[in-house]
Amino acid sequence: MTVKKNVVGAKKIAVILNGCGHRDGSEIHEAVLTLLAIEQLGAGWEALALDKNQAAVLNHLDGSVDSESSPRNMLKESARIARGRIRNLRDVSPEIYDAVIIPGGSGTASNLCDFAVSGKNMSVNPAVRDFLVEAHGLNKPIGAICIAPILLAHVFGKLGVKLTLGDARGNAALAAEAMGAIVRECPADQCVVDEAARVVTTPAYMLDAAMSDVALGINALVREIIQLTSEVSK
Repeated sequence: MTVKKNVVGAKKIAVILNGCGHRDGSEIHEAVLTLLAIEQLGAGWEALALDKNQAAVLNHLDGSVDSESSPRNMLKESARIARGRIRNLRDVSPEIYDAVIIPGGSGTASNLCDFAVSGKNMSVNPAVRDFLVEAHGLNKPIGAICIAPILLAHVFGKLGVKLTLGDARGNAALAAEAMGAIVRECPADQCVVDEAARVVTTPAYMLDAAMSDVALGINALVREIIQLTSEVSK
């Protein structure tokens, strides 16, 4: 399928990244599959990231801390995935987008929040939290992939947001429940839609899934997000 770039009137979706690599930044498969699905479904995207150093730099061969590497900046590292087509999250408002999607990766749990070390007592980066709160207040649909729904559990848990983190009895799911979220079991090739909250989530690599199933789940999520944006514009 060929999709023209910058189609007039096409939906524009903000994709929030936090680095390049699943151990310490955004999960590359999930990020690229998200961008691909957005274009294949006739919408446009713009990548966003914080201009801030990652919490850590890890060796992607064995998961150890890469002591020989210098600190890595989330904006610069995310630009690798977005081929330079990226903006500082602090410089934009969700008002200019039709929706927001956050891919996962372990970095999402340590760069955009501190769930990786604080669990259910986590906090979310203030700029990310404010962006999500403003997007929700503007009725913009929000999608989250893999571990990223934990951000929504923290920010919107008191609203009883429905989401998935794959295994409903996993540690992340239990933490999300403790924050007030309603957690649903979901396979990697599907997604969970909370129409009231305008939130869509899919587990991706929270499960031991094949990339083909992850792609199906992300495609389903993006399709639902675009459908929700269409309902807003009616």
